[in-house]
Amino acid sequence: VETVGVGQSEITVRGMVDFFLLVMIAGAGDELQGIKKGVIEMADALLINKADGDNLRRARTARQEFALALKYLAPATPGWQTRAHLASGLTGEGIPELWQVVTRFAELTRASGAFVERRQTQQQAWFRTLLEEELLTRFYAQPQVQALLPQLEQAVRQGQVLVTDAVVQMLET
Repeated sequence: VETVGVGQSEITVRGMVDFFLLVMIAGAGDELQGIKKGVIEMADALLINKADGDNLRRARTARQEFALALKYLAPATPGWQTRAHLASGLTGEGIPELWQVVTRFAELTRASGAFVERRQTQQQAWFRTLLEEELLTRFYAQPQVQALLPQLEQAVRQGQVLVTDAVVQMLET
């Protein structure tokens, strides 16, 4: 699963995948963003991409900086040490080694039971999410709710009803 940036979507995706690879580009400001947003803490591996040509030196420096930062973070997966790696999508260098990291991760987590535990946790979370969505759908589909909701929203906006009182009134409806 590929996401477009750093934020809530990464947190959601982390709960859906077996292996979370954070792909970064040296010199693009991603280093600070990754650390700032906490996404690095969710990663099973970091990959500094575009480690080729004029960018190779920056990529190596970024890998060293991330390797140092990773020493101070708890692993995202029990029994696994998150590491930073280099690769080039242009030349293909580092891609086979990265795939070996993924396969080692799969072997280790299957052997330790962490793989099954993660899958069970994901299933439970998916169950809860679908249940909550269905409860909301059924709640808002009620004719009484549809009739009262706009009135209470307007009253709350105008300060005529406290938010907490409006919630209680909706739930009692």
